[in-house]
Amino acid sequence: MGAAGSSALGRLGLPASRLPAQPRPGWLAVTALGLAAVALGTVAWRRARSRRRRRLQQVGTVAQLWIYPVKSCKGVAVSAAECTALGLRCGHLRDRFWLVIKEDGHMVTARQEPRLVLVSITYEGDRLILRAPGMDQLVLPGKLPSSNKLHDCRLFGMDIKGRDCGDQAAKWFTSFLKTEAFRLVQFEDHMKGRSSKKIFSTLVPNYQVAYPDCSPIMLLSEASLVDLNTRLEKKLKMDQFRPSIVVTGCDAFEEDTWDELLIGSVEMKKVLACPSYRLCDPSEKQIYKSSPLFGVYYSVEKVGSLNVGDPVYRMVP
Repeated sequence: MGAAGSSALGRLGLPASRLPAQPRPGWLAVTALGLAAVALGTVAWRRARSRRRRRLQQVGTVAQLWIYPVKSCKGVAVSAAECTALGLRCGHLRDRFWLVIKEDGHMVTARQEPRLVLVSITYEGDRLILRAPGMDQLVLPGKLPSSNKLHDCRLFGMDIKGRDCGDQAAKWFTSFLKTEAFRLVQFEDHMKGRSSKKIFSTLVPNYQVAYPDCSPIMLLSEASLVDLNTRLEKKLKMDQFRPSIVVTGCDAFEEDTWDELLIGSVEMKKVLACPSYRLCDPSEKQIYKSSPLFGVYYSVEKVGSLNVGDPVYRMVP
């Protein structure tokens, strides 16, 4: 080692004779890996510590859980559900995993075909049963053959896949809606959802959705609907706003202030207030065309189970 190097080490208080003449690559690699592990461990510890420090404040109780298998059709009330990253699930029932499309793949909702809201859904085992006025029931399997055609669908200007549910389903919806030819498609778990970063221009949590408008969960309180109905001549029902989770025991519109929630084992983060349109009977379409912001969209930060009766906690920093 040169005189300059010895002098520099001396200023650090490290005798030159006790240091190796040259660095050893193996020793450096082990050191680098160790430092990286420490850094990652520190980040994880800080995140866990931050989570532990958050205070839980009960703000309500789960009154209802809803799954809407076919977009724009009637929902199914359930007493318990698995909350996945893509929304609520109960057995083979998945939230908005089925979609009516035109022959060219463009989505069809109650905005274009208001009679869709008259289609009711029940389930038996792994089968979905659809019913509508003047129609024989339509039975759909929970899982489609992989040989069924894949469609390129368009939702709000974005591309997404869907597996064709067959000619019988297509004829059923075409016959019921009576306007043009339609197909029914199903989303599958292995398919790529629509990215929240492409849906919104603002800063939002990063997540994916299948066929819902823009988030996997919409939450609404009973008190908000009661308050709204005091201002209307014709009273509205909860299912017309299509919430996933209905909360009781809070003030009207209090849910607008809940940024992060813990319900059961599920953690959710607020995306934005819901620019909701109300699903109405076709005869009311010209009377009630839209609604103001009503309800709150959430992303799922931690999956888990939900039950009617679960306390709803706001996570306070």
